[in-house]
Amino acid sequence: MGLKEKIRMFRELHHLSQEEMANRMNMSLSGYAKLERGETKLHYDKLVQIAQIFNIDVVDLIDSDKGVVFFMNENGDNTSANYYSSNESMIVEVEKLKLILSHKDELLEQKQKEIESLQKIIRLLEK
Repeated sequence: MGLKEKIRMFRELHHLSQEEMANRMNMSLSGYAKLERGETKLHYDKLVQIAQIFNIDVVDLIDSDKGVVFFMNENGDNTSANYYSSNESMIVEVEKLKLILSHKDELLEQKQKEIESLQKIIRLLEK
């Protein structure tokens, strides 16, 4: 099962429409639909966002038959995919960990924003 099929499957399992996914990802409906149809490149940040919505690991979305590995350049702003056979799962795991480390600051910043938003909601609810 490919990436776009997995995204659709998880969306349907969570009883979410494409419109709800687009809203959660701050995208247009047509932009999200193109991602799900595989008509546009799925950048790492969107892949992470989708995994977070489904409360799963990014690796769960990746086509395990092809063993997709994402390599980031020094600045972390370009993503490319290289394919390895499933026999090289250790290489995939190492590259996954490198990718997580390269994006740790972005992930921490995103989590901090989420915490601040939740704290604001709590303060409003307390009033």
